[in-house]
Amino acid sequence: MIGIDLEGQKKRSIADVLSEILEERKMARMSGMTPTDKIEPFLFQESLYEGTGFFDFIGVGTKWIAGCYCLPDRSLGQIMDMWGKNYQYVIVDSPAGVEHLNRRITKKVKDVFNILDPSKKSFDNAARSYKIMNDVDIEFDNYYLVGGYRFPQSLEKQAAEQPFTYLGKIEEDPKIMEYNLEGKSLLELPETSPAYQSVKKILEKVGY
Repeated sequence: MIGIDLEGQKKRSIADVLSEILEERKMARMSGMTPTDKIEPFLFQESLYEGTGFFDFIGVGTKWIAGCYCLPDRSLGQIMDMWGKNYQYVIVDSPAGVEHLNRRITKKVKDVFNILDPSKKSFDNAARSYKIMNDVDIEFDNYYLVGGYRFPQSLEKQAAEQPFTYLGKIEEDPKIMEYNLEGKSLLELPETSPAYQSVKKILEKVGY
């Protein structure tokens, strides 16, 4: 969706790199270092995509080893602490579930944007996510609700009545599906795109 050919750039996900490290016992050969210090150079070299324009990128990826996502998530959180200070903005795209919040991948953010779909489950998730972030001591300044492209106008009143600020919805745009099917980057969307314009207005409301 953002036009990155990770395979072509010879970059791999955090889970892929960790799986190889554990299988080949690479860290066992690195004495006198903390686990984080041992892992960091591998992830910097093999997982971090360094763009020439707008952004760099790193992804957790698919878990190939037994157990939960705890190790890849913990590794991502640790390198975000180490590398985040080098960036003006850090964007974390998290799944709808709350397990990643429990693992505190990030411990401090400025703005949280919870994307709503037209379901009771989505509204419940917004409230639960807010509570968990407070319970596990994730610091944040603002917690916002944003309607996804399938979010109907009929539910915007209910969204506005929630205890969190509702910023509006992302407009549906056929070009999004077209670009996804063609493997084109959404960064190439024209500025006339309804989705682009709606996201721009939402971000302008909060000072971006």
